[in-house]
Amino acid sequence: MERRLLLVFALTFLVIVLFQPVLKRYLPQPASPPAQNQMQAAPANNPPAATRSQAPAPVMRPANATRQAPSESEFVVENDFYKVTLKNRGAQVKSWLLKKYDDDNGHPLDLVNAAAAAKYGYPLSLWTYDESLRNKLNSVLYVASPDREPQSDALSKTFNAPAQISFEYADQDLTVRKVVRFEHGYVIHIEASVLLGGSPVAAFPAWPAGLGDQTTLAAYHSGQVEYQYNNNTEHLDLKKISGGGTLHGPFNWAGVSDSYFSTTFIPDTVESTSLITLRNPLDVPKDPQKPGETQQADVLGVAVGSPSGPTSERIYVGPKSLDVLESIPVPTINGAEKDLRAVVNFGFWGAIARPLFLWLRWTYRHWVPNWGWAIVIQTAIITLALLPLRISQMKSALKMQKAAPQIKAIQEKYKKYSMRDPRKQEMNKEITDLYKREGVNPIGGCLPLVIQLPFIFAYYKMLGAAIDLRHAHWLWIHDLSSRDPYFILPILLVVSMVATQRMTPQAGMDPAQQKMMNVMMPLMMGFIFFNLASGLNLYYAESNLISIAQQVIMNRTALGQEMREMAAKRARKKDK
Repeated sequence: MERRLLLVFALTFLVIVLFQPVLKRYLPQPASPPAQNQMQAAPANNPPAATRSQAPAPVMRPANATRQAPSESEFVVENDFYKVTLKNRGAQVKSWLLKKYDDDNGHPLDLVNAAAAAKYGYPLSLWTYDESLRNKLNSVLYVASPDREPQSDALSKTFNAPAQISFEYADQDLTVRKVVRFEHGYVIHIEASVLLGGSPVAAFPAWPAGLGDQTTLAAYHSGQVEYQYNNNTEHLDLKKISGGGTLHGPFNWAGVSDSYFSTTFIPDTVESTSLITLRNPLDVPKDPQKPGETQQADVLGVAVGSPSGPTSERIYVGPKSLDVLESIPVPTINGAEKDLRAVVNFGFWGAIARPLFLWLRWTYRHWVPNWGWAIVIQTAIITLALLPLRISQMKSALKMQKAAPQIKAIQEKYKKYSMRDPRKQEMNKEITDLYKREGVNPIGGCLPLVIQLPFIFAYYKMLGAAIDLRHAHWLWIHDLSSRDPYFILPILLVVSMVATQRMTPQAGMDPAQQKMMNVMMPLMMGFIFFNLASGLNLYYAESNLISIAQQVIMNRTALGQEMREMAAKRARKKDK
């Protein structure tokens, strides 16, 4: 029976092997399994399982299936917000001008980074795991079919948005179709599909080489790859980005940005979306005025699409303006934001920075139509609101100074005991009891300063994230988001800090230490603020000037006079 069973198995195996060609020819082949939706990293030469599955035998096409343009041509699509120039070589974008924003030379800002794009690819190019296929997709001449007749007969055919242009290419093995639809605002829609040998290939629409406003090392360092999923928003800087890494969705949106502009992909199908992170070196001038001296920087890009076949998605290309971003709807999953507001990164202090910006914007729109004067008004209100903390700080310092002799006597009483001696704990208990009797709070003098620090940090982050302050003028300053061209505000900040320190009674501080703090602290702050945004220097310098006026008034009060007398008395004892 065992021999017969083995014989049956052998004959069955032989029949299956012999009939394989017949089965492959006449029976349908099973479909490839879909890719799993999970967050993971993969190198560029290691595509997902869906793209590595064995494809069916290439489909032979007749010779007349070939579709390729005979020569290069360009197409221009524009509306009130942008002017986009596309070329049929690679079916990609040559330039993307934003009409409402200027570059540093006063010309309309081109969001295509010309130097990086020429080396690493232009916007709307297609990214594939196969480098040879990728190069072919982005270099062949596509047949372009606009949905209407152009408005001009020039070499670059011009259309007004909304408009749609279809790009097609085909040869014996490869079939490519890309449809770009331009909307009224900053959003376009793209559909892309690639068939190789009749089988779909993962080809991701890409923005591969940074943004056009990145002209300095600092601008390249501000680059980020961003995405949102499950109501969580990630802003990945250069330290967390590897070239060719793959992240699998779901994604509400994903893209690349710098301080003030963003390219954000919004997939039509949230669950089946993958993000390819791109990072490449680029020689950047150390000083835009001296292009000969260069230093290497990293330029970031992304490719976003479906890993299992055709891709359909919207792309936002424009400013990181809250007004605009909040008007762009996105698919929502698990309670995520319904728009693109999370693209603006206010950082750790966002709970303070965002309300500060909304308040500043309201002041600009309803009180004074100038961002500099809006900062002046807001700073005055904040500084006046913090006046009670300043008074509390002076009262706490006065109480501490009054209790100082008793504290010193207690410390002298126990100084003969070592720190490990249990009787040393009795000293701490006596000092604590003294604090309670005298109503002294040991941290009362530092707490007001600590409370003010979040406002400074939040203001710094707000000015770095609010595009409204980019190229905003105020008196001699042409850009509140960049440093003071004449360094007037940093110098004023140092001088005002010195004056404030000298006018403030510091009863509990040693005179020698007081003199050092009166000089070293302002100089250190001046060094820190020297190259920071003019808007932040304006905020800090003005708050110091208001503090000087407050201190003049407080020095004439009974509290101020008592503190000054105690400080003078301490100085006289020190001299003796």
